[in-house]
Amino acid sequence: MDLTLLWIPATVIAAAAQTARNTMQHRLTDTLGTIGATQVRFLYGLPFSLVFLVLVLVVGGESLPAFNWRFAAFVAAAAVTQIAATALMLATMQLRSFALSTVYIKTEPLQVAVFGVMVLGDHLSVWGACAVIVATTGVVLMSLKGKGAALAGSGWRPALLGMASGAGFALSSVGFRGAVLALDSGSFVLRATSTLVAGLVLQTVMLVVWLLIFKREVLLAILRSWRSSLLAGCVGAVASQFWYIAFALTATVNVRTLGLLEVLFAQVVSRKVFAQTATGRERLGVGLVLVGVILLLVSTSR
Repeated sequence: MDLTLLWIPATVIAAAAQTARNTMQHRLTDTLGTIGATQVRFLYGLPFSLVFLVLVLVVGGESLPAFNWRFAAFVAAAAVTQIAATALMLATMQLRSFALSTVYIKTEPLQVAVFGVMVLGDHLSVWGACAVIVATTGVVLMSLKGKGAALAGSGWRPALLGMASGAGFALSSVGFRGAVLALDSGSFVLRATSTLVAGLVLQTVMLVVWLLIFKREVLLAILRSWRSSLLAGCVGAVASQFWYIAFALTATVNVRTLGLLEVLFAQVVSRKVFAQTATGRERLGVGLVLVGVILLLVSTSR
């Protein structure tokens, strides 16, 4: 079996786990606020990522990859942009439905395509570009409503916040793939897991320090809600683990385009958990996302 094809199941698992984590964070926002729910992802995800790293080292019989400054630079840039993107995502979810918030954020693949080429020199085939355009068109279509095709929601604010979040996630994805590639030794799983741990350590420290200075009561609330937060952290760590494994195996734009399956998962969550219904336009958008995903899989199998 061609191991590079493992990016496909890894991405599907990551998208499903991320939908579950976003659902949990969405609920925690009501009690912890945007920053508090953002920190849950990192603080309670870190212990699980450390467990993953130990397991990879023990099972693989490898040593930790050698540190280098290129790796550190990529991790630092990606960590900061991911924190900002997560906070913007949760703020968007407070203004719009869970599914449509995910839709706005998933303008990300187009931005990933640009950033991936500019920063890492990732290759994008003609069919791959078509897949990104078709899938993103489906995402945009899902965000439109009414005869005038105005963006759904309370004016333009949710759309702008969501697309800004997508830009942050795009930059962080490219940065974390850059960090994985910057490591000179170790299997792709070890390099992915090492990058995950490094990122979470940095993100946890930054947010804990910020909360201690400006929002100490929020930090105390996070610690008190450890029962509900622990599961969100675990699921988030699982999602990140598989995202990074996929990043180690293929271009970021491929991963994030296939990751648009999260939009479909979010539609299911919206109907089953939040009792939100989909319109005909949204269903057509889902269809285009599926067509884009199929085109992507065809292009990467050539």
